[in-house]
Amino acid sequence: MPDNPARAATGGPAPARLGPATSPQTVAIELTINGRPRRLAVAPWTTLLDLLREELDLTGTKKGCDHGQCGSCTVLLDGQRINACLVLAVMKDGSAVTTVEGLSGPDGALHPMQEAFIEHDAFQCGYCTPGQICSAVALVEEGRARAPDEIRELMSGNICRCGAYPNIVAAIQQVLASNGGAGR
Repeated sequence: MPDNPARAATGGPAPARLGPATSPQTVAIELTINGRPRRLAVAPWTTLLDLLREELDLTGTKKGCDHGQCGSCTVLLDGQRINACLVLAVMKDGSAVTTVEGLSGPDGALHPMQEAFIEHDAFQCGYCTPGQICSAVALVEEGRARAPDEIRELMSGNICRCGAYPNIVAAIQQVLASNGGAGR
C-alpha cells in the first residue's frame, strides 16, 4: 500500500493538512475586517455576507434579495464597493473588508457620510441605509460623481424601497462639497 493513499488516488501531491482551526469542510482564510486582522475557518460555499452576519455578528450589512440586485449588502472590499451576497469569502483571502460598523473613527466619531445621512434624513425604514452609506463612501472616493444625475446613476445599484433618494443625493452632495470633491 502506498505511503499516502490520497497521492495514489489522484496521482498528485497529497492535500495539505488542515490546521486546528479548520475541518475537512472548511478553509482557513485571513481577512482584515474593519481594520482588524482575522484568521477564519469558513466553508467554501459561505458568502462574504453570511460570514459577516452569521459568523462575525456584523449585522449592519443586510441581506435583502440575496441576488445582487438591491445593494443592501454593499460593503467595501479593498476600498471598492461590492455586493457581499455575490462573493464567496474564500475567494477574498487576504482582502480588507469595511462594513458600515467600520466606518466610524477610532474615537467612535461617525464618518462624514453617516453624519450627512442623519442631517439630511436620508433614510426612512433604515434597512438599505448601511449599503447606501458604504456605496456612497466609495462613490466619493472614486471621484467620478459631481452632479446629481451622476450620483443617481452611480448609486443605482442600491435600492431604497422607501424612496429617500432625494435625501440620499443631498447627503452625498454635502460630503462631496465639504471634501472639495475628494474622499475622506
